[in-house]
Amino acid sequence: MKNFDIALERLNNQRLSSPNLKKAAEVVHWLGAVQAQDYYAAKWALALRMQAATDQSLEKAFAAGEILRTHVMRPTWHFVTPADIRWLLKLTAPRVHAANSHYYRKLELDEAVFKRTNKAMAKALLGGRQLTREALRAAVQRAGVPTDDPLRFNYILIRAELDGVICSGARQGKQFTYALLDERVPETKSRSREEALADLTRRYFTSHGPGTVADFVWWSGLTARDANSGLDMVGSRLLKEVIDGKTYWRSSSMPPVKRATRPAHLLPAFDEYLVSYKDRSAAFEAKNNKETPRANMILGPVIVIGGRVVGDWKRSLEGESVRITTNYFAPLSKAERLLVADAADRYGAFLGLTVVLA
Repeated sequence: MKNFDIALERLNNQRLSSPNLKKAAEVVHWLGAVQAQDYYAAKWALALRMQAATDQSLEKAFAAGEILRTHVMRPTWHFVTPADIRWLLKLTAPRVHAANSHYYRKLELDEAVFKRTNKAMAKALLGGRQLTREALRAAVQRAGVPTDDPLRFNYILIRAELDGVICSGARQGKQFTYALLDERVPETKSRSREEALADLTRRYFTSHGPGTVADFVWWSGLTARDANSGLDMVGSRLLKEVIDGKTYWRSSSMPPVKRATRPAHLLPAFDEYLVSYKDRSAAFEAKNNKETPRANMILGPVIVIGGRVVGDWKRSLEGESVRITTNYFAPLSKAERLLVADAADRYGAFLGLTVVLA
């Protein structure tokens, strides 16, 4: 299809070129879930999609429970909203259990053990207490379950998250805490599996589209059968495009984008713009870009101009400033370098620090 640019469409639908959302919960709700194993990077990912946000304001939103951090979908941490956490867990936890089953067996964790560990943690957290990982480890140890192996305790915590027993609490300094989900989040209306699947499918292709069934399977952790069932339910509300022999689905309510309105971004590690697709090559199609073979491997901090990855970056904090070091895959024009400088300034403003661009 002429004038149809997958990268620019994704940039716009993910609210990177149209950052008009005001609250962290609005961003997370729009995207469905936001990968967040790198907590600091994930906060910046949310800020990029908001009208105005600082690291401090997002920390307050997290502390207040406006967004939660838990294991859901693929076996990794995600930000989710309180309104979505229960049905997302119910829909995707079985697939995460399947992915974790090897470690459950290897670490001698069965249903009897999980019943004891869940009970011990629930008792320790009861009454609004928010405890650190170490405090919960001690509670489980007192219940007679060995926790000396850090990996074993990791899976004990993950299972409690997947079972809807615990979720994130406010941080204590730099340490994360856990809280009882039932105390942290008011009871929400239950959904059937079909309702949950339809909603997740619609949200993915609306906020992440254009995407393929394979992209949605990768992002959600669900099966191809589930993905196709979801499309059967909501496909009439989406647009289908065939490009280079691949079938893409996208929102029917937004016209094709012809140009980027915010052309340069310093994206954090594991940003949804790259991590949420199995095939990321659309973001790497650029003249003289010799890094295209790495398209499905790059998940670290990247520099994006006009929807295309043109390099990567790293930061180092130095007192009241943040040093940003860039690495370009091919030389940039003076105008492009100015766009990168603007993007770096935005990152500095988010942190409340002066930027030194190296």
